[in-house]
Amino acid sequence: IFLPSFQDLFGVSMVVPLMNLRIKSLGASHTVAGIIGSLYGIMQLFSSTFVGCWSDIVGRRYSLLSCILLSALGYFLLGTSTTVFLFAISRVPVGIFKHTLSISKALLSDLVSERDRPLVMGRFNAASSVGFILGPVVGGYLTELEDGFYQTSFICASIFLLNAGLVWMLPWSEETTGNKEHQQGKKGTDSFSAKANCDPHLNSAPNGAMASGTPFQSPWTQVATVLTRIKGIACSDLWDIFLVRLLMSVAILLYYSNFSLALEERFGVKPLFAGYLMSYSSALGVLAGCLLGPITRLYQHNTYRILLHSSTLTCTLILLYASAPSIWMVILSSTFLAFSTTIGRTCIIDLELTIGGNEASGTLLGVGQSVTSVGRIVAPLLSGIAQEFSPCGPPSLGVGLALGAILIMNANKQKYCSHGNVKLKKQ
Repeated sequence: IFLPSFQDLFGVSMVVPLMNLRIKSLGASHTVAGIIGSLYGIMQLFSSTFVGCWSDIVGRRYSLLSCILLSALGYFLLGTSTTVFLFAISRVPVGIFKHTLSISKALLSDLVSERDRPLVMGRFNAASSVGFILGPVVGGYLTELEDGFYQTSFICASIFLLNAGLVWMLPWSEETTGNKEHQQGKKGTDSFSAKANCDPHLNSAPNGAMASGTPFQSPWTQVATVLTRIKGIACSDLWDIFLVRLLMSVAILLYYSNFSLALEERFGVKPLFAGYLMSYSSALGVLAGCLLGPITRLYQHNTYRILLHSSTLTCTLILLYASAPSIWMVILSSTFLAFSTTIGRTCIIDLELTIGGNEASGTLLGVGQSVTSVGRIVAPLLSGIAQEFSPCGPPSLGVGLALGAILIMNANKQKYCSHGNVKLKKQ
């Protein structure tokens, strides 16, 4: 599962940095290019919850293969697009079905115990991040060749087809998975009871998302089931977790929103230096993913405490960046911010699954992705308004949002800690 995740982001990161150049070469204006980019984000916003819930219903194998193959089709059409209209059409299958990483995370949550989940998710994120670091370098080289964008898009589509083959070859064992979940259900009666008290709507979901044998049931039946589960999430007691995720996502996006411009205005450094600094942070993020194992053992697998401390550190580091008197202080804050944000992203997903339950892991991860997409839509607007006042405006606003997330976590401390105690007791 780690290999397809690495190849996924490697292929995507080859193409995405070149897309603006391609659409402008087709004669599109800046406004049209922005509209097409926004449409992709809006499709991701609404489709992630539906696709995640769909994966709970039809099973991970069928949904993951479908998403991979349709994403491959989208990137192939992208490379062959000769007009702005065809370029926009090619983004539709990718915008709707490019949720391969979310379904892979749901699959991992089906396979591993709650105790090992942060460690495995951290390694998964690290593998994906390596692909995102290497992809732009290869894509930049290929685009220098004749028909470079076509070749890059074709290679990306081929990588997705290779991923489909790897997923097909995975040792799927529905019976084993079902037995494992049945045994976990016996051992963790107290844990599932706590989840039921917190969120009774989610427990109507059948156990064993992978063990579903209904990928070819009536589409109307599937749609009805998806809508029922989404309604269950909307009526559940998970609003605080998703609000924390939204606030922290927007805070981090505000930090990076005007990073290059702010460094140039505040310290007179060139954009190239800002690019190197962001690549340096991405590399440290990979290292942070690999260190999640020792960190979770140090905290005795208390995900809530790790998330609270990492969010507090993130808030402090963004404040340090906003008030930094020299470029060395910016480098220091970027160094530790790479660790705190990586750890925080992994812990918020683990907390969602711990309180919401593995029975609806695809739905929960899909809703989480939708929440992050809302942040990507809201953050540029807030950044533009805050930047009217000062180059330090966006990160200063981010500090306020991160502080709000910390206060929400403290206000709901009892709920998080009760789940953490049940989890440790079970193990």
